[in-house]
Amino acid sequence: MSSRFAAPRVAVIGATGCVGRHTCTAFADAGYEVVAVARRYTPDMADIRFHAMDVATLSATAIADFLSGERIEVVVNAAGTWSQNEADMHRAHVTLVEHLTAGVAAAPNRPRLIHMGTIHEYGPVPHGTAIDESVSPNPRTAYARTKLAGSSLVLHATAAGDIDGVVLRVVNVFGPDPTPASFLGSLSRKLRHTQPVELTITDAQRDYVDVRDAAQAAVLAATAPVIGHAINIGRGEALDLRTLVHAMAAAAGLPAEAIHERPGAVESKGGTWTQADTTRANKLLGWTAQHTLTDSIQAMLKTAPEPAAALD
Repeated sequence: MSSRFAAPRVAVIGATGCVGRHTCTAFADAGYEVVAVARRYTPDMADIRFHAMDVATLSATAIADFLSGERIEVVVNAAGTWSQNEADMHRAHVTLVEHLTAGVAAAPNRPRLIHMGTIHEYGPVPHGTAIDESVSPNPRTAYARTKLAGSSLVLHATAAGDIDGVVLRVVNVFGPDPTPASFLGSLSRKLRHTQPVELTITDAQRDYVDVRDAAQAAVLAATAPVIGHAINIGRGEALDLRTLVHAMAAAAGLPAEAIHERPGAVESKGGTWTQADTTRANKLLGWTAQHTLTDSIQAMLKTAPEPAAALD
């Protein structure tokens, strides 16, 4: 990929988010020079080469010039939004990917594009189903639909010969630096009070993978012969959400009765059951999840933001 006299370079789009941040770390640990890209600088980017760029607003030429000028050989798109506004989701998950794929296609050095998709692109599946890549996507939520649209752009551009792309369909992530807007991120923040917590828990069983393991999958995809593939990334285990919540409370030093369930509906990004079949990831990437459930929970609680003065 690179001359032996220089480390390969990777650009991580959405570098300040949970997945992007750990993707930067994983590539740096693998010997890459990392160029972090996001709309706004954050202090945790202090030790990384950083470019403040809004990819969703840039022309293909501008993106291609950036990639060429920085000698980028791999691009990882870890951008996304937790907004409930569909226009925001379309901008982050579709418009940005349109511009990025066009820019990668126009770059003379043609970097590989690794797009971080989601298992929710498949839509709801029957309880007990191990979701493999042969399942036809049929998303039902705005989040999942827009994420599928972005993944499809990458796969179609690759099939057309315009780019060298791969899609990683990642299950829900947990572990260090949880996204505050996510259910587990919000819960982790509240549990730092080590006081009783009142919340609504959906009756769901979902596959969760440590964000560090997801980032390692991206590192492996940078050089593996996987162009044109969609690959599921998960632990391959459906965790009962209620059991997970109580395990988090116990890790925070709270008894089971400290979790007070309240009635109500929960808005979800996907279905009530997800379990990834990771056979393709094992075979093509040599990847398996390495972090244990206990490790991920402890890291999540340790790195969650300090609680706000008032929490709802």
